[in-house]
Amino acid sequence: MKTTPLKTFFVGLGLTSVLLMSGCSDEKSSTDNTAAQKTPISHTLLDSKVTASDKQKFEHDFENQCVDRELKNSTNPDSDKARVSKACSCIATFMMKDLTAVEAEKFLQEHENAQSLTIKYENAAYHCLQQKAPPTPAHLFSKP
Repeated sequence: MKTTPLKTFFVGLGLTSVLLMSGCSDEKSSTDNTAAQKTPISHTLLDSKVTASDKQKFEHDFENQCVDRELKNSTNPDSDKARVSKACSCIATFMMKDLTAVEAEKFLQEHENAQSLTIKYENAAYHCLQQKAPPTPAHLFSKP
């Protein structure tokens, strides 16, 4: 479909008129805007730091929850416990490093997992569980 300069001009004119008309408003909505401007937004929970005791409690509780969840699906929990415990400890420690006050409150007090905790869990699991590089065979470095 070919656009002509005249068609482009009318489309632009139409958009301009829509923008100008949307800028007009009645007196009632402007008073609503001033009322909304007077109400301050509270950022105290977002700005607050997580205490060391909350971080330790989170790490301990999250590690226990992780171990329980993994051993629940295990066919041999006795032999898997050491491996799972080590992995869950690494994940909990990794997540604890950048834990926010909101995430700590949701997990510790409301017993819920925030979406950000799920993302952090996946990142920590990748970091802690990635396989180490296999050893390179010696014949690749030997000179012929």
